[in-house]
Amino acid sequence: MAVYTQLTFEDARALIGQYDVGQLTTIKGIAEGVSNSNWIVHTTGGAFLDAGGAPATRFILTMFEGRTEVAELPFFLGLLDHLAAQGCPVPRTVHDRDGAMFRNVQGKAATLIEFLDGASISTPTAPQARAVGAALARVHVSGATFPAARRNTLGLAGWRELTDACGPDALHDIHPELAGLITREMAVIERRWPADLPTGIVHADLFPDNVLMKDDAVAGLIDFYFACNDILAYDVAVTHAAWCFSSDGRRFDAGVSAALLAGYESVRPLTEGERAALPVLARGAAMRFLSTRAYDWINTPPDAMVTKKDPMAFARRLEFYANPGNAAIFAAA
Repeated sequence: MAVYTQLTFEDARALIGQYDVGQLTTIKGIAEGVSNSNWIVHTTGGAFLDAGGAPATRFILTMFEGRTEVAELPFFLGLLDHLAAQGCPVPRTVHDRDGAMFRNVQGKAATLIEFLDGASISTPTAPQARAVGAALARVHVSGATFPAARRNTLGLAGWRELTDACGPDALHDIHPELAGLITREMAVIERRWPADLPTGIVHADLFPDNVLMKDDAVAGLIDFYFACNDILAYDVAVTHAAWCFSSDGRRFDAGVSAALLAGYESVRPLTEGERAALPVLARGAAMRFLSTRAYDWINTPPDAMVTKKDPMAFARRLEFYANPGNAAIFAAA
């Protein structure tokens, strides 16, 4: 989450007035993340009820920036409603008085999303990782009945396009060895990428800041705006890369790793083929976030209210996964 577009209180009040959620009282930008503009808004409450049956007064307002195609919003927002109806801990979309899931503001699409209680964590514990693994598996199982589909625009071809767009000189400025690492690893990943594993709806971005926890329980999975149809075990690998390392990628937590995988398999056991493919899928997961972080590091406007993420944190993960001696972390317990 981030804020690229400036929104006045008057503009926000007019927008919130199109929903039956009461009158806007406060709005505050959220700086974390890099993809869309986001605010937390408070209202006086209306017909939209929270989980306890009371009028909801807190919401997340999202304005979609360059990486999100407006034509894909029915997929993203419909998926939230589908998963919520299936009992997954995800926020519901707030529809306006005309039934629309999003509106146009300053030439950009904007949507209002249910606010879920809970807090993101920075240093996951094994019990928390186990709960997240189980929650991810429930999304995979529940997503099997979602009727829409979306191609992963940040798959193999997307990583290649982004790193090529960065150029070797800019990558060298990030780190002298980065361009060489990307060249070597892209060749391996492209050659070994599996084509015959189970596919379905994936979150594709389940970092700790996209999970709300209450103690060791998952209170909410949020930010589904990279969700798509892809290899289910790839989503496990993405979550593994996001949860099992220190934020700078220098320290791997074997206990968190084992708990995450065990939690996932408590709901949806991995096939032998999926488990065997996890080492290369994890290399791909690391490359996906290395490529987008490198591109954003180079191209994010200096005046954007956004926290840039260090690409080298995922270069270190990529080197860890590429080490044959570390493949055993994905072996069956």
